[in-house]
Amino acid sequence: MKESIRCKAFRACVLLNNFFGGKAAGIAPEGSALDILVATILSQNTSDRNSVPAFHALKKHFPEWEGVLAASEEEVARTIRPAGLANVKARRIKRVLAEIMQENGGLDLSFLRRMPTPMARDYLLSFEGVGPKTAAVVLNFGFGKPVFPVDVHVYRVARRLGLVPETVSREKAQQLMDALVPGSQKRKCHLNMIALGRTICRPRNPKCFECPLNQCCAYFSKHFWRKKT
Repeated sequence: MKESIRCKAFRACVLLNNFFGGKAAGIAPEGSALDILVATILSQNTSDRNSVPAFHALKKHFPEWEGVLAASEEEVARTIRPAGLANVKARRIKRVLAEIMQENGGLDLSFLRRMPTPMARDYLLSFEGVGPKTAAVVLNFGFGKPVFPVDVHVYRVARRLGLVPETVSREKAQQLMDALVPGSQKRKCHLNMIALGRTICRPRNPKCFECPLNQCCAYFSKHFWRKKT
């Protein structure tokens, strides 16, 4: 009997968990929900190697988010230059902070914890520059809400495995993966799939024969499996 997609997704979560020694691979975002939101905006279209130093520089230069709000875009852009697209990201960050301040009277997102997940997601998506992945990261790592973020690595791994169609958009892939991965597995599976995508399931020259998922992988089956004759 052919394995269902839902069973395949759960199997992948378990295999990755075993492969990485029972602990989620990689480093989970830390800090307040607002810290995570700003850090995730900085991470857009760049690597952690660039965005993490930029975030630390921003926090060092502006110990409180009110300082970023009061500063000029030019000063913020100079501070986050390593993250790339500094002018765009500085404008987005300041605009998000200004809207949060205007709507809530303070720079705090803790009220999202009490909101139903769909409502909290819609609130975050209302900000310019905040897409489904960024919103999901904030909700999962900031509040422990059961949502599954799909970044570029997870997107690649999910399509190669055959968990989502090859031609599906990243936004749609996130909806599908959110439905497939059990709530208790979402955070760990997300981090493990990122780690797998960075080290083994790479964009070019993937190390398929080293992959713990190759026996349930559509890409491996298509390109490397040899049927007996």
